[in-house]
Amino acid sequence: METPKYNKALIVGAGEGLSASLARLLAREGIKVALAARQIEKLGALCTETGARAFACNATDQDEVERLFGLVEREIGTPDVVVYNASARARGTFIELVPAEVAQAIAVSAFGGFLVAQQAAMRMLPSKHGAILFTGASASVKGYPQSAPFAMGKFALRGLAQSMARELSPQGIHVAHFVIDGGIRSAGRAEPADRPDSMLDPDAIALSYWNVLQQPRSAWTWELELRPWVEKF
Repeated sequence: METPKYNKALIVGAGEGLSASLARLLAREGIKVALAARQIEKLGALCTETGARAFACNATDQDEVERLFGLVEREIGTPDVVVYNASARARGTFIELVPAEVAQAIAVSAFGGFLVAQQAAMRMLPSKHGAILFTGASASVKGYPQSAPFAMGKFALRGLAQSMARELSPQGIHVAHFVIDGGIRSAGRAEPADRPDSMLDPDAIALSYWNVLQQPRSAWTWELELRPWVEKF
């Protein structure tokens, strides 16, 4: 069985936590990394640590996404791994939600994923090689009170990933969606003292992404669900 080989990666929606863990892991594996975010000033330390290049991009804007891929191609080459890690929320009771804020949340969580994935697929299909990974959440499969916009966006992203997997996998593109069913531990988001191990370690999540990337195409995963081991099912 042949293990897929990847050389260049683009992570959209980069920041602390999972994106940073992914960047570090991919860089350690010898993969050149590009990071994209609305504001890239916060990515300086991570770029220094991993050798990654940072690019400013609003993932909901078609022109900016097209420009992003053009810049990445010129700076590091065409990415054969693309990770969509961006999302947005609009919180509140249902009747008090602001429609414009709801539209923006859905655009970031889902429409941006479509724009990024479309540009990625266009570049991967000629060589019939590449991987497009989407970061989902508990809200990808279940809605919560006062969080309808997040569920709407994440449900849509999951549908996008599933449709893409069915269409593109037979053409050599590995599409996978990750249901992150729990909070991700970070410097600004510590676990409660009385609930150790109740949050997901971003390094452990990144390793699961890498494991999926290493799958031989005879047994590809299109979706993986991750949750803390102490959770009661």
